[in-house]
Amino acid sequence: MMLSFGLIMALLGIAISAILGPIGSSIGMSLAGNAAAGVLSEKPELYGRTLVIQAIPGTQGIYGFLVAVLLMSQIGLLGGSLATLNAYQGFAVFVTALPVSVVGLFSGIFQGKTAAAAIIMAGKNANLATRGMIIAAMIETAQLLALLVSVLMYISIPI
Repeated sequence: MMLSFGLIMALLGIAISAILGPIGSSIGMSLAGNAAAGVLSEKPELYGRTLVIQAIPGTQGIYGFLVAVLLMSQIGLLGGSLATLNAYQGFAVFVTALPVSVVGLFSGIFQGKTAAAAIIMAGKNANLATRGMIIAAMIETAQLLALLVSVLMYISIPI
């Protein structure tokens, strides 16, 4: 079977969705993990709190994966029978993956930086850990909006 231009575009969009969000999450969790390592070297009893804060930037990867699975299902990649996509349809799938992917990359990184600051704050005053979690979670709003846009675009692709 020869791949059409539309199918190649769709597969590129799916790959981008499955790659950029997890990269943002990895960088963000790494930044937060570095801060957690520093805090835990002096206050190992804060392990649970720092772990929860460190995990917050991990959601960008989940959202990217979710959109990738939705798109794979839509083009028949998961069912074993690939759809025949014209260039318009392939480009529509590609563009659908962009909001969740690009925002996931950047929000994961910035959420990780904020989570790192929250971990340092909790290291200075353990009672502030919950507030730090909330501060870090606020950045999730941008990613949730991007996820919503990608899902709404996914629903409207005529395949």
